[in-house]
Amino acid sequence: MATLRLGDTAPDFTQDSTAGKISFHEWAGDSWVVLFSHPADFTPVCTTELGKTAALGGEFAKRNVKPIAISVDPLDSHTKWVGDINETQNTTVNFPILADADRKVAGLYDMIHPNALSTGPTATVRSVFIIDPKKVIRTTFTYPASTGRNFDEILRVIDSLQLTDGYKVATPVNWKDGDDVIIVPSLQDPAELAQRFPKGFKAVKPYLRITPQPNKK
Repeated sequence: MATLRLGDTAPDFTQDSTAGKISFHEWAGDSWVVLFSHPADFTPVCTTELGKTAALGGEFAKRNVKPIAISVDPLDSHTKWVGDINETQNTTVNFPILADADRKVAGLYDMIHPNALSTGPTATVRSVFIIDPKKVIRTTFTYPASTGRNFDEILRVIDSLQLTDGYKVATPVNWKDGDDVIIVPSLQDPAELAQRFPKGFKAVKPYLRITPQPNKK
């Protein structure tokens, strides 16, 4: 299986989960999706991550995002682990965890990296895929087992993608929702600039034009 790249269509699959059997594209519907993998159940870092994902349920919902987790452990193991997550993270896991015991999904998404894993040569690496409503892969991250994922960054990237899809802008370094943005260099027509950015802009350089975030008052 070739490595998936940005702009590729996210592979479809049908697999068991803690929420029942899932046909991925049908389940995703018109939502954005954050698909993230963990090496194994009952692992400490991922316990905190799945708890955080549950706690951020409202933040994902208001962005029209569905989170879904995966590991190669079987369904009964997932079910027992969810109890631990809820207990230790003071939350309720409210999203599916795929039980990829046959490694079908792990293979489709190139999640088996034997040389990088201390947990075993057939475990899944800790990858994140941000997928848009057209089922296109828009962002990928892969983390080492020792480093917890930054879900604030995942939400920030989703905010940037959704903003830049709707407006001819890009987001600068360390941008957060509400900060100034950059007008894309391809937009040069003065009339369109005035129409799209009524608050005006500052031209630091001809290719670097700063404007207030256009979907904020």
